[in-house]
This record gives sequence, structure tokens and C-alpha cells, in this order.
Amino acid sequence: MSLHFGKKWAKNIFLPRFWKQRKMRSGLKGIVKKGIGEMGFNAGGGAINWFPGHMAAATRAIRDRLKLADLVIEVRDSRIPLSSTNEDLQPQLAAKRRVIALNKKDLANPNIMHKWIRYFDSCKQDCIPISAHSKGSVQKLLEVVEFKLKEVISREPTLLVMVVGVPNVGKSALINSIHQIALSRFAVQGKKKRATVGPLPGVTQDIAGYKIAHKPSIYVLDTPGVLVPSIPDIETGLKLSLAGSVKDSVVGEERIARYLLAVLNTRGTPLHWKHWNNRKMDGIRYESEEKHKYDPKDLRPNRRKPPSVSDVVYVENLVTEVQCAMYKTLAEFNGNVEDENDLENLIEQQFEVLQKALKIPHKASEARLMVSKKFLTLFRTGKLGCFILDDVPETNTVS
Repeated sequence: MSLHFGKKWAKNIFLPRFWKQRKMRSGLKGIVKKGIGEMGFNAGGGAINWFPGHMAAATRAIRDRLKLADLVIEVRDSRIPLSSTNEDLQPQLAAKRRVIALNKKDLANPNIMHKWIRYFDSCKQDCIPISAHSKGSVQKLLEVVEFKLKEVISREPTLLVMVVGVPNVGKSALINSIHQIALSRFAVQGKKKRATVGPLPGVTQDIAGYKIAHKPSIYVLDTPGVLVPSIPDIETGLKLSLAGSVKDSVVGEERIARYLLAVLNTRGTPLHWKHWNNRKMDGIRYESEEKHKYDPKDLRPNRRKPPSVSDVVYVENLVTEVQCAMYKTLAEFNGNVEDENDLENLIEQQFEVLQKALKIPHKASEARLMVSKKFLTLFRTGKLGCFILDDVPETNTVS
């Protein structure tokens, strides 16, 4: 089953004023349709099979437990506030006391985030941007939860709060932060348990309950991330893939990287990077280039050993060189990013310059895959900047 285009492409962010006035849709649309249009994000159709068995079972279990929940914290990815919803669960979620937690706010464009808050407010829906690893951020979320439960607390001895969301939006990280806060605020009974956290979707595959307070007793249920059996359109599927909610192996790293490059080019984002790196635009020199061998793990936080100054400088310089390479290719581009063929040619050129910027051997048999993986890691860790890929809806309907 082929997917179709159902939504407008995300609005420009980080653009010079003259570029914002241009609508560059057809080139991006053509690239995606031509390169990825044969994929199917459903169980029975297309080249891609994405609805693991545990998701079907988990969805049924979540539906059953939702009937008992006093409140639901629906965790979404701040970069895709609408695309990271599970549409199949929305009717049940909308009927419950609900707080939408837009997690990973540190990776989302703050210049657009306030528009999303206004949107949800206009829909009379409680919404708060958070970072699951920030104690202060999670405390603010709990204050909203407690306010919404205030009436129930006075008459119920036991309360159930469910945490739901699609894969890899940070549900388990949020649960762990709630535990930490509960230790200092409540007399927690029993041994504290931690939810399993990982960088890949699908880490949590069962439903676990954690007691965070008593008098009244409050239990939080951490649930597996579940997607719908059929993702509604290819744009939504690619955004979920880019944000890490769908495993890379399902879609293919190169396909996701091509989509990211198409988005960045049609938005003109690399042109903005000139202002970030203006003093280094004429050339970059690495003091630690010969001493430091690149490893993708350099871009991820290491809980056991903090990064050295040399590591930090190396990654910063790596990012700068990638941004400079992207800027130069787009600034010198004589074609039209609205034209599918021109945009394809630009992306091919950028793969070549990225291979050099990321120091990947020219003759490496898997060079394109290595470029894709490292470039996606830079984006997902926020090294390329903060983004929101979804448009703020013009209607007053929450998905």
C-alpha cells in the first residue's frame, strides 16, 4: 500500500526574510515521492513492514488500562507535535483528563514553540514543553498534573496516571525523572524501580506500574511506544523516522538523510548557518585533527565518562565544517530547489561534500551509508540547530 501526501510541508524556519517569502514545495515533494513513494508503513503492504507484534498487544493493553486511568500524560516530540501522535488512541485520550507533554524542547525551535502553546491553549488542551532530563521542567509538569487531579484526590484513595506516546519520545526518561522528584517530595514505599531508557524505539515492551506517592496512593504506568498499524501519509512517516520514532532499518538511513537534505535545502537553512559560523567560513583548522579519530559515539552523551575539552572542540569543529560545506553548496547552487531534478543534483553534490567534511574514506564501499548515519546523528542530537518540522494548524482541532 503506497502512502500519499495529505499535509502541507512544514513552514520555513531559520530563514532570511527574502527566502521566507518563497514557497518551495514541488521539488521536495517530487524528491520524496520519487525516492520513497514505494514504501508502506503498514503491516501488510509495500516494501516496509512496521507494526511489530508487541505493538498490537500493547495497544490492546493500553486501551484496557485507559478506562481505569484518572489522568493521562501524553508525551509527544516537540519537533513534531502533531506527527508524533497515535491517531488510533486519540478518541480515548481526548475523553480523559489529559496533559500533553512536548518533550525534547531543547531540540525544538523556541521561536516557533510559543505558537504551538497558543494553539493548544486555543483548543482548551493543557500542554507544556518539557525536557525529561530536567528536574525543574518535570516539576512544572507535575504541578499541572496535580492541579488537574485536585478534585479527584479529595475523594479517591488510589489514583492512576498513565504515560503514553509513540516510540522514542522520552516516556521512560520522564518516568525516571518523576521517580527522582517523588523521592524528595513523598514518602515512597518499597524499593524504587527505574524504567529502561534507550536511544532506539521499542525499548519498553510491556506495561509497568510505579508507585510515586501514598495518601493518596498515586501510581504511574509506563507504557510501550505504539504507532498506528498504517501511518496516514508519507510525510508523517518520514518525520517520525527523522525523529527516531521508527527504526532506521525500517526506512533506510540514506532515504531519511535524503529527506533531511531536501527539507534543509528547500527551507534555505544552510544559508542561515553562515551567521553561526561567519568567522570560520573562510577555512577551518583542527588542532586535534591528527590525534582524534571520529566516532559516532562522540556525538552522544556518555554517562560514565564526561567528554574532554578535546572531544568537545573536535565535535564543534566537525559540525562547523559540515555546516560550512552545506552553506557553500547551496549558496553556489545555480538551479531551482523547486525543481525536482535540480534538487536531486544538489543533494548528490552535498553527499559528496559531506563525505569529505565527515572524513569518510573516499573509496569506502559503504560511504553513502556512513555519511547518512553521521549526518542524521548530528541532526538528532541538536548539533545542526533546533527545528520544528510540523506546521501550526490553522484550525482549532487537536489531533
